[in-house]
Amino acid sequence: MPLFTEQTKWRFWDQSLSAKDRSALESFAADDLLCELVGSGKSLPTIRTWVHDNTVVLGIQDHRLPYIGAGMALLESRGFTPIVRNSGGLAVVLDAGVLNISLIMSEKESAIDISSGYDMMLELIQNLFPEAPIEAYEIVGSYCPGSYDLSIGGKKFAGISQRRIRRGVAVQIYLCVEGSGAERAELIRNFYEAGLAGEETKFAYPVIQPEVMASLSELLERTITVPEVVLDLYGMLGMPAPQPLLPEEMELYRFYLDRVVERNKKMLPTPLE
Repeated sequence: MPLFTEQTKWRFWDQSLSAKDRSALESFAADDLLCELVGSGKSLPTIRTWVHDNTVVLGIQDHRLPYIGAGMALLESRGFTPIVRNSGGLAVVLDAGVLNISLIMSEKESAIDISSGYDMMLELIQNLFPEAPIEAYEIVGSYCPGSYDLSIGGKKFAGISQRRIRRGVAVQIYLCVEGSGAERAELIRNFYEAGLAGEETKFAYPVIQPEVMASLSELLERTITVPEVVLDLYGMLGMPAPQPLLPEEMELYRFYLDRVVERNKKMLPTPLE
């Protein structure tokens, strides 16, 4: 499998502005669609950038919290919309200062193992920030902890997940670019406190320590903006002509969107339920 730097032709779809006021469910549907298109060879390998305002994306285990309705009510009282994603992991915060990047590749010709997918995304981020001593290992006390947490000096600024469907692999990363990483972590800590209400559970939910999370702007001690990172990524790809969905791809996108929306309705109760 070629490394990121060896792949020369990419489809680029930037939704860092156009998706801000839309539901993050649309982004998960878009990545499912791209998995099918790329996996079947109908599209080039794709990089998609996306931003959504004030959303908390929950994992499968989060919706099983004993008092999930109370947790959702807390998020909504803080101005955040909760949804459940279709890839792995636990709760993460999305807002205007968080850039998400999806890297979609095909397994049609050869299999891509899970660690290789993570390594490609790690390489992409290291290329974007060559001056930063980025490490990949689990940051205990962070939200959505995992073995590919990206950190600088022991403070996490990004997490990676994967989604595999129809011979397509979507590797998704959230980058805390602007703002306070600790404030985002405090929100998730409050969510778990409300959702657990002191009750013991079989699943071990993370005990959030806000001080172990930070944004890239905080860690690199300079002002970094989401548009700046998108532009740097675009240049790194060789500035390909942006290619959003084609008219013939829209019908299949609507199918995936309907499926994601319906699944989300089934998994989340109404607040305070």
